Amino acid sequence: MKSTGIVRKVDELGRIVLPIELRRTLDIDKKDSMEIYIEGDTVILRKYQPACVFCDSAKDIVSFRGRNVCSDCIRMLEEKL
Repeated sequence: MKSTGIVRKVDELGRIVLPIELRRTLDIDKKDSMEIYIEGDTVILRKYQPACVFCDSAKDIVSFRGRNVCSDCIRMLEEKL
C-alpha cells in the first residue's frame, strides 16, 4: 500500500474529506459513488464502477433488468440463441 502522507480527522458526523489532489489523480468527481471495503483493520475506498455479472469487465456496460452486462457477453449470448 502506498502512503500519501496526508492525514485527515473524522468530523462529528463521521465524515472525512478526500483532498482535491487525490480526487483529481483518481478521477473522482462530485456525486461519484464509492465502494467501501474492509481488510483486517484497514478501510479501503474505491471508485465504484459497475461490472458485468458474467465476466467482471467494466468496459461497455449495459444495464438489463437491473443487471450489468458487457457488450462482449451480450454478443456471446446472442450467438447462443
